[in-house]
Amino acid sequence: MGGQENLDMGKTTMRLLCTSLSFTMICWLAEGTLSKTDAKKGATKNLEEKMLHSDKNVQDRGLVVVDPKAKDIILEHRSYCSKKMKERHFSGDVLGYITPWNSHGYDIAKIFGNKFTLISPVWLQVRRKGKERFQFTGLHDADKGWMKDVRKTSKNIKIVPRILFDGWTYQDFESVFGSEDEIEELSNNMVLLAKNENFDGFVIEVWSQLGNQKQTELIHLLIHLSEALHEAQLKLVLVIPPAVAAGTNQPGMFTKKEFDQLASAIDSFSLMTYDYSTPQRPGPNSPIPWVRACVQVLDPDSKWRNKILLGLNFYGMDYSALGASGEPMLGSRYIETLKEHKPKIVWDEQIAEHYFEYKKNKGGKHAVFYPTLKSIQLRLDLAKELGTGISIWELGQGLDYFYDLL
Repeated sequence: MGGQENLDMGKTTMRLLCTSLSFTMICWLAEGTLSKTDAKKGATKNLEEKMLHSDKNVQDRGLVVVDPKAKDIILEHRSYCSKKMKERHFSGDVLGYITPWNSHGYDIAKIFGNKFTLISPVWLQVRRKGKERFQFTGLHDADKGWMKDVRKTSKNIKIVPRILFDGWTYQDFESVFGSEDEIEELSNNMVLLAKNENFDGFVIEVWSQLGNQKQTELIHLLIHLSEALHEAQLKLVLVIPPAVAAGTNQPGMFTKKEFDQLASAIDSFSLMTYDYSTPQRPGPNSPIPWVRACVQVLDPDSKWRNKILLGLNFYGMDYSALGASGEPMLGSRYIETLKEHKPKIVWDEQIAEHYFEYKKNKGGKHAVFYPTLKSIQLRLDLAKELGTGISIWELGQGLDYFYDLL
């Protein structure tokens, strides 16, 4: 398939997606009915959870389905396959993010280390303190013992902490962009930091900070950083916003033009194909036609697909019909909500996501979109078909049996 044809297909996909999504997914706000089970209060026996691991993976246990029952998710979610923890089902690169505030992710990286090629703890910030002076903060979070444990589990894994350009003013960026000495100093400092702390490189999150400004200069900086890191056998992963802006079929902040300029220099691109919906426009986290379009628009000729890490969310969203509000939902609260409300879980074929509704006492109606084994499996299948890797935000937020799929 030619590039233009792929590009046109991506655009057509987007047009269809936008019209039908805005129509179908927001209906629940206006008139959605709650299932009878939701209305029942009180008299419910405690639903059990299996605490032991399984000899079989979730596929063999028949759990990857479009019609899961709340009680089965509650029962099975902790029970991953202990026999196949080291086996990989997905052959592309797999990047897993870890946050210090969801410490379960640290355990996941140790248990399932073999399933990942890259682990990115979100530890670090770089600040500009003056001319050619840079300060790195967040090292108090860096856990040497944990890094050793992870590397013991998996010999090939690379630990690449995320680094934010924290507190940078527009003037800071301008000063660095305008001076090769500043760029060199920043590059050298990053190489030194990685060597001193035994990191394998960095994930850099900076692109969205400048909006659509100064892209040429930013690309120059990133290429220089990557050259310096590569010289020291270190990796550079760049976080990029979706190539198709959510809720529109307009190009995002990082398009094919920028991708083409950076593709040969950067090791991997962590593509944020999630957060599609907002409290003002509630709906799915990551509609699958949009995810496909984001990859095809970025690299229509499939030149660098293995460098694109298609983003998977392991968190969900809980939207309230009152006051158009919404908040992220982690695995633990998802399970609590299933136990309390025993909702009917609905599959939307077009977006390839499950959702359910529940009603809070005096709190009005809610809709929850949270990943399931089926929605994750279909995105892994898509990544295989497109030839990309995957990135997961983030390991402390999902359910343990999700990792059987990787």
